Amino acid sequence: MKEMDMTGGVALVTGGAGGIGRAACLEFARAGAKVVVVDIDAEGAERTAAEIRALGGQALATRADVSQTAEVQAYVKLTVDTFGRIDYFFNNAGIEGQVGPIAEYDEAVFDRVIAVNLKGPFLGLRHVLPVMLAQKKGAVVNTASVAGTLGSPNLAAYSASKHGVLGLTRSAAGEVGKQGIRVNAVCPGPIDTRMLQSLEKMNRPDDPDAFRRWNMGRNPMARYGDAEEVARVVVFLCSDGASFVNGAAWIVDGGRAAI
Repeated sequence: MKEMDMTGGVALVTGGAGGIGRAACLEFARAGAKVVVVDIDAEGAERTAAEIRALGGQALATRADVSQTAEVQAYVKLTVDTFGRIDYFFNNAGIEGQVGPIAEYDEAVFDRVIAVNLKGPFLGLRHVLPVMLAQKKGAVVNTASVAGTLGSPNLAAYSASKHGVLGLTRSAAGEVGKQGIRVNAVCPGPIDTRMLQSLEKMNRPDDPDAFRRWNMGRNPMARYGDAEEVARVVVFLCSDGASFVNGAAWIVDGGRAAI
């Protein structure tokens, strides 16, 4: 499809070492974009970039803690210095925190979840949007979650952070739409990644497989999603095929939130 052709474009992806971020990096590359892979896991980011280069694409990797202003500024500068622009920004990096009731939730863990999952996307927008405003063009997808649309008992920090991401998304969309920039969010449900496996272990340390079977049974499609299924939605939202989609929260969860 012509609308999905990103040849010559530049995609910047945070949290690109694994899971949905890695899948999105590869999907952007398949669409023809040059890709900058950002992650706190430098070796993992480089592995993703190497996969793209092995497929014949252009990619570079850099380490950053997305909650730190100077490190966000550095990954933005690296992208612009190397490729001259930022056309697509997948503002994706996030962590799960802990599972437990609010009355017992560790304050330091709460602070870290908010720093990575909410301040990180804010800083990404804060420093990428000026580049896109100067270009008068760009597309952003923030990673929220179905936990950002519903209450999630025992996941207070994660759920609060993802509700906040939706607020950032809608605010940004209203601010920059007239300047040719679209800002949307993707809201994954249960996707079979390291994060979900970690949550399974925290929910049922004695038998995480039992929790997995129970959780799959709650889904109308009776399975978990794959990272690639979310990545394809992300790239679509950045593409010209979604040219009138702005300020939206696209749920990718197999129907779980619908019931």
